[in-house]
Amino acid sequence: MTSSPATPGTRLASRLGFSDRVFVGPAARRVAKQIEDGLELVESGLADDLKVADSVADAASRYLYEAGGKRIRPVLTLLTAQLGEGNIPAVIDVAKALELTHLGSLYHDDVMDGADKRRGVPAAHAVWGNSVAILTGDILFSRASQIMSRYGDRAIRLQADTFERLVLGQMHETVGAQPGDDPIEFYIQVLADKTGSLIAAATQGGAIFSNASPELEEPLRVYGEKVGVAFQLLDDVIDLSADPGETGKVPGTDLRAGVPTMPSLLLKAGTDTADVELAQRIDEGVARIAEGADAGILDGPLAALRDHSATARTLELARTWTADAIAALEPLPKGTVREALTRFAESLADRSS
Repeated sequence: MTSSPATPGTRLASRLGFSDRVFVGPAARRVAKQIEDGLELVESGLADDLKVADSVADAASRYLYEAGGKRIRPVLTLLTAQLGEGNIPAVIDVAKALELTHLGSLYHDDVMDGADKRRGVPAAHAVWGNSVAILTGDILFSRASQIMSRYGDRAIRLQADTFERLVLGQMHETVGAQPGDDPIEFYIQVLADKTGSLIAAATQGGAIFSNASPELEEPLRVYGEKVGVAFQLLDDVIDLSADPGETGKVPGTDLRAGVPTMPSLLLKAGTDTADVELAQRIDEGVARIAEGADAGILDGPLAALRDHSATARTLELARTWTADAIAALEPLPKGTVREALTRFAESLADRSS
């Protein structure tokens, strides 16, 4: 994962799926090199932390880690840590713990969503069954907590609060909006809890555990949460036209499983006859799939949703959240870290263009 000496940061940018515009200029490339060095420590540490004496638990725990992943949360932890003392042991450990938490959530999410694939391989529950997949996620959560416990109450509280929000976000997604809830606002809160909270823990955690100025912690938390919401909104757009070869997921996976996405919610908010009919076709298809019909029956309706104005509005909403995330960085000192965070958010928004 180390870049060539001539172009530090190149492999890091490639790994994240973004262009080198995230790391522009010599100073930014030096920061990128620090992140790459930190990632090497995170990767080697994760390989050790994922070892389990039991053979089944060991294979299942390493499964999604070895399938790949962009390690966005560790990258952000390491990036914001450059505002303090950089890649010190506490920062490396926090980056590992947050990635383990993320990995654990994937095992659970795939069971609950009935996902067939993750990161280009069969979902863990398709290999070992639901029970083993759920228990594997639990193992990863426990390992993350063990790591965080090394750093006292502040770390334990960060982990516990983040984990609670992850669970509540999943629960609310599962139960759905209740009478009196605004479906759009409800969904945004689910995204903030399920995705934004963990990215916020990464951006805030990098500052906390590198001993950066305490005044930077809240702006970085806000930035991370807003970036997380934008990230998921963009995923809702990308999911409708995703290339399974690149994403490892079937297009429209969430909708086929009956999980709402922003385009579908905006579609249902419409009163135009064509909108109502398309929403009904999607709901009917979801119901039939739940009864055992082939998931391909939704190919046509989902293609129509992909080209619908509701999806374009979702993209605009994601860009608004991205802009708000960048605005949250105003209290940070001007320099390479703030610029890289800004470019990170901007490049994130460009994923769907």
